[in-house]
Amino acid sequence: MNSSSDTICAIATAQGGALGVIRLSGPHSIAITSTIFRPAGPTTSPAGKAALPVGETASTAGEAVHPVGESTLSAGTDCTRHQAKRLENQPAYSLTYGHIVDGEEVIDEVLVSLFRSPRSYTGEESVEISCHGSAYILQRVLQLLISEGARMAQPGEFTQRAFLNGKMDLSQAEAVADLIASTNAATHRMALSQLRGGFSRELQSLRTQLLHFTSLIELELDFSDHEELEFADRSELRQLAQEIDQKLSRLAHSFHVGNALKRGIPVAIIGETNAGKSTLLNALVGEERAIVSDIHGTTRDVIEDCVNLGGVTFRFIDTAGIRQTADTIESLGIERTFQKIAQAGIVLWLIDGPAALKAQEPLNELKARLTPLCEEKQLIILYNKSDLLTEAERQQLSHQFSQLTTPQLTSHEQPLSLTPQLFISAKQQQGLDLLQAQLLKSAALPEVTAGDVVVTNLRHYEALTRALEAIRRVEEGLEAQLSGDFIAQDIRECIFHLSDIAGHVTTDDILQNIFSHFCVGK
Repeated sequence: MNSSSDTICAIATAQGGALGVIRLSGPHSIAITSTIFRPAGPTTSPAGKAALPVGETASTAGEAVHPVGESTLSAGTDCTRHQAKRLENQPAYSLTYGHIVDGEEVIDEVLVSLFRSPRSYTGEESVEISCHGSAYILQRVLQLLISEGARMAQPGEFTQRAFLNGKMDLSQAEAVADLIASTNAATHRMALSQLRGGFSRELQSLRTQLLHFTSLIELELDFSDHEELEFADRSELRQLAQEIDQKLSRLAHSFHVGNALKRGIPVAIIGETNAGKSTLLNALVGEERAIVSDIHGTTRDVIEDCVNLGGVTFRFIDTAGIRQTADTIESLGIERTFQKIAQAGIVLWLIDGPAALKAQEPLNELKARLTPLCEEKQLIILYNKSDLLTEAERQQLSHQFSQLTTPQLTSHEQPLSLTPQLFISAKQQQGLDLLQAQLLKSAALPEVTAGDVVVTNLRHYEALTRALEAIRRVEEGLEAQLSGDFIAQDIRECIFHLSDIAGHVTTDDILQNIFSHFCVGK
C-alpha cells in the first residue's frame, strides 16, 4: 500500500446497477472533486431541512465550477462567514447535487456526499460521488479524478486507512470483508457483532487483566533483593489464569461453528459408481453442475457447490465412485474421494437401491473400507432410486444393511442401526425434503444471536491457540512455583498473541496480505 498522504479513488459499487458510487479519501479529496464538479443547488444536511454551509465562503448556487468544500446557498439565505465556519465543524456531512463536467461538457448529474475528517469511514477527508450506473460514466469520472491528481485505490485500501487512523482495530477491519461476503443470517450476525467490537472487547478485557499482573510480577523482579516482597498474589493470579484459560478455550472452540457457518459445512457424497451421486448433487444445487451418465466412472474429480438450507450453508462435494479400476485417472479421483471423506463433517453414503437387493457382498466390502473413515462424523445412508422399489423391498434393504458386519469393529463406531437411513430418488427429486431436514439436524449448529462472539477467522484461531498454550504454561509455572521472570515471560507471550488479533503488533507484511483479499473500493 502507498502512503496515506495520497488521495485514492475507486468505484465502490458492483456493475449492472442503476446507480454507481465512486469514493475518494485523502487530504486532497475535496479539492480534486471541486475541479470537476459544478453544483446546481443548495448544499443540504442529511435531514434535508435547511441549507447546510460547510465551507468558509457563502455564495449563490450557479453554473460556475464551484469547490465542494465551499457552501452553496440558495438566493436569500442569510449566512455569515462566522456561521459557515461554525457549521463546518458539525458532525453532519454535506450533500450537494450538481454535474460532473469535463471542461464545458457535462458528463452526468450526480450527488456528492462530503465527509470531513475525522468523521468519515477512513478518518480522512472523504467524498462519495453517486452517478448513474453506466460503466462508461463511472470510468469517465474515474479518469477525470485521476487526471486531477488522485490515484486508483488498491484492494482494501479504504479499510486499511480506517485501521491505520484508529477508526477500528484489525479484527473489526477483517469483519468488514466478512460482512460483505456474508451469505446467510448467521454469517451476517457474526460479522456484524465483530464489526461492532464484540470480539475486540473480549480480547481487551483479557489483555488488561494480564497487563496488570505482569506489571506486578515485573515490579517484584525490580525488588528481587527483597525476597519477602510479593506484589502479585499467586493465588489470585492462578484463579485469573484459569478464567482466561476457559475464555480462550471457549473462543477457540467457537471456530468450529464459525468456520462451518462461514465456509459451509462440508458434505461428502460418496458411494459406488453409477449410484446417482452426480444426479443428487444437481438436484440439491438446482442446476446441472455435474455430468450425469449411465457410464461407470464418469466423475473422476471432485465437484463442489454450496447451498443455503434453513439459514445454514452446506458445501456439497460430489466425489468419484468407489470401485476397483485399472484406470490411472479414475484411481486418482477415487483417492481424492477418501481425502474428502476425511475433511467432511457430514457423509452421505448413496446406495443404488435396486442393485443392492441383487448383490450384498459389494456393500459389505465397501462398508469395511468406509466405516473407519466415517468415525466421529455424521453419516447418513441414502437408498437411491427408491421409486423403483416396493415397500417390502425397502424394508428388506433397511434390515439387510443394518445386519452388515465390519471386521474389527471399533468402540467409537456408530452402530448402523442408529445411522439415519432415508429412501430417495435423486432423478425424480423424491425425499429431498426429508434429506434437507436430516442435514440440518446432523449439522447440530447452535443458534447464533447478534451478541454472540464466534471466531470465524483462521488467523484469529491460530493466535488464540498460541495464547491458550502460553496461559497454560503460566498455570503450570504457578503450580511448579517457578520464578516470576519465567511466569512473566509466558504472560507477555499470551498478551502478544491477543494483541496480534487486534493489530497492535502486526507487521506490514501481514497487513498487506490481509487487505489484499478485500474488494476494490472497500
